[in-house]
Amino acid sequence: MKAWRFYGTNKPLKLEEVPEPHAKAGEVVVDMKAVGLCHTDVGFLTDPGWMTGHTVPFTLGHEDAGVVSEVGEGVEGFKVGDRVAICPTTSAGTPGGSFDGGYGEKVEIGAQALVPIPDSVDFVRGAAATDAGMTSYHAVATRAAVKKGENVCIIGVGGLGQIGARVAYLLGANLYVAEVKESAWPMAKDLGAIDVKKSVADFAADGIKFDKVIDFAGFGTTTAQAIEACNKHGVVVLVGMGRLESTINTKALIMSQVDLRGSNGGIKEDIAGVYELMASGKLDPVTTKIPFSEIPEGLKKLQAGDVRGRLVAVYE
Repeated sequence: MKAWRFYGTNKPLKLEEVPEPHAKAGEVVVDMKAVGLCHTDVGFLTDPGWMTGHTVPFTLGHEDAGVVSEVGEGVEGFKVGDRVAICPTTSAGTPGGSFDGGYGEKVEIGAQALVPIPDSVDFVRGAAATDAGMTSYHAVATRAAVKKGENVCIIGVGGLGQIGARVAYLLGANLYVAEVKESAWPMAKDLGAIDVKKSVADFAADGIKFDKVIDFAGFGTTTAQAIEACNKHGVVVLVGMGRLESTINTKALIMSQVDLRGSNGGIKEDIAGVYELMASGKLDPVTTKIPFSEIPEGLKKLQAGDVRGRLVAVYE
């Protein structure tokens, strides 16, 4: 089978023929139908800090959706032909990290990682839900615990933030969006935003304060501004890693008793929650599709910020 193989930081992916995997006891093989492209993959390609404990070459790709083609001994609840996604945070490990992932035509995985994809959800959205959807849903619904009637600001409506914004709206929040790209403002309004500005500080300057702010950008200044834009006992959830440090106003943090929380990934139930919203028609994230052959070019576009919504490669 064909796979895009990773040979190290600052080295191009190579399209190679590799042996097909086979399901061991407790495992399945999934024929890939769609795989999401993520900034984590860009990190492997550009930053040696991502290489801790990894042996090259291996196949990236941790946002995987496809069809079960082989079932190992002892597997229950799944059969050949089932439409499934792979949760990247289970005890089975992370495809594209712990073992070869979805930038190849097949993935071998422990059955505990599988999440059924509803018939009404296509593979493109199915793949996007496994990381972007899961991470966004977990940050908004669990870590921020957004409730009906709360003033909530989502910072950044890219591949993750657009899903987070829609989830906050569906949970009944008074949704506001901070997004530097004015070209994304119409989409933010379509997601349910009452208003959109370039920064959360612009809302605060107009006298609008927030109960919850979820920062999907994480550029340091965005997090600092989020703290200062909170009501007393407000919550700031940091998801984005645009910068790995931030200088914050500790007086604002203390005097308003703001709770600053990190959020990373999620669980299978978060993916299932995203699928439920997708199947109902209430959540339909913007995606950009490319063919499997263009994965390297797609990662370059992702690195350059030249992607609308979530970028997904499809297998045809």
